[in-house]
Amino acid sequence: MITTDFAPGSPCWLDLGAPDVRAAAAFYGAVIGWEYESMGDGEDMEGGMFRKDGKIVAGLGKLTEEGARSAWMIYYSVTDADATTQAVESAGGAVRVAPMDLEDWGRMAQYSDPLGGQFAVWQPGTNKGVELVDEPGSLCWTELYTSDAAAAKEFYGGVFGWQFSDMELPGGGGTYSLITPAGQPEERMHGGLMQLSKEDLALANGRPYWHPVFAVTDCDTAVAKVTENDGSVQMGPEDAEGVGRLAVCLDPSNADFVVLTPARR
Repeated sequence: MITTDFAPGSPCWLDLGAPDVRAAAAFYGAVIGWEYESMGDGEDMEGGMFRKDGKIVAGLGKLTEEGARSAWMIYYSVTDADATTQAVESAGGAVRVAPMDLEDWGRMAQYSDPLGGQFAVWQPGTNKGVELVDEPGSLCWTELYTSDAAAAKEFYGGVFGWQFSDMELPGGGGTYSLITPAGQPEERMHGGLMQLSKEDLALANGRPYWHPVFAVTDCDTAVAKVTENDGSVQMGPEDAEGVGRLAVCLDPSNADFVVLTPARR
């Protein structure tokens, strides 16, 4: 369960780097029902916010990094971005974007874990993060696919203090590790990680990658909208016992995300 009190180590923001901002805005508007609010019309300001029922749920910006793939970046709340940067480097990770202030909104930094998985942190100022979570049309889970689950748990556990609990997937599907922020009860779980072969990580050329899970009222309807709007489906829709009905999708620029109709609680 993700909440907007954003305990340290919990997801608090996400944004998409897209080669075509207007096309991405149209796609996610059709699939998830988001409204796009541009922050400016100039080429250097191409980007803005996604809203659901008037509340900010994500950011969108022009993909500018040479050779980078279009992908969602997930930010985790921290109390000190500079201290987190030192922890990342000490644990063998790399700094992609050094800590920097975004006016008085907060302080951000972006990293790669030791195997290449990209993630970010946000030290809140006046802006603590997204305004809607764990509801239809918003972030409800985060997930890491990695080629070395043990190494990932060691790294992220050291950086964020995350607590992990393992569960076996049905049908011999492997082990799934559930993630809970440091010092929080299990009902505050916010994500999971799963080990896959490098061949199964082809989307990121064999490197680990994080992706968001968005709650939707009807998974099958959302999947139909994905394909109708030039996206594709990697897996599903299928039912996961105790979780809900889900599908792993790609937008037209191959940024991956999951749509989930949660099981009734």
